[in-house]
Amino acid sequence: MAKSTKNAEKTVSFGGTGRRKKSVARVRLLPGKGNFVINDKDINEYFGKGTLKDVAKQPLVLTNTESKYDVIVSVFGGGFTGQAGAIRHGVARALCKADEQLRPELKRAGYLTRDARVKERKKYGLKKARRAPQFSKR
Repeated sequence: MAKSTKNAEKTVSFGGTGRRKKSVARVRLLPGKGNFVINDKDINEYFGKGTLKDVAKQPLVLTNTESKYDVIVSVFGGGFTGQAGAIRHGVARALCKADEQLRPELKRAGYLTRDARVKERKKYGLKKARRAPQFSKR
């Protein structure tokens, strides 16, 4: 009987969806040793830059839960920077579901707020969103 309750504990997972620019990350937190897997690759293999790894792990570092949970992420869309921001948002939301007492700390740090900044659309008559063609008197 004790064995079945132990298996039930292992299957408990907490999910969170994070978004940043065009990136969407689906995050699952499982009780574990601190493994961080993104799209079936280790975080060190997926993100080349150390800063992006740090961004993705910020909620876990802030709450001292790095070695408490295994993180499994499925992320798509956008570039690496946007994906790292989406993962951070998703991890923070999943941590809130795992332990509601972490919410004020995560909220104060700004990890639960969706960063709504996206690329501005190009306007006609301009080269980019705001870049006008070069002016010439002649």
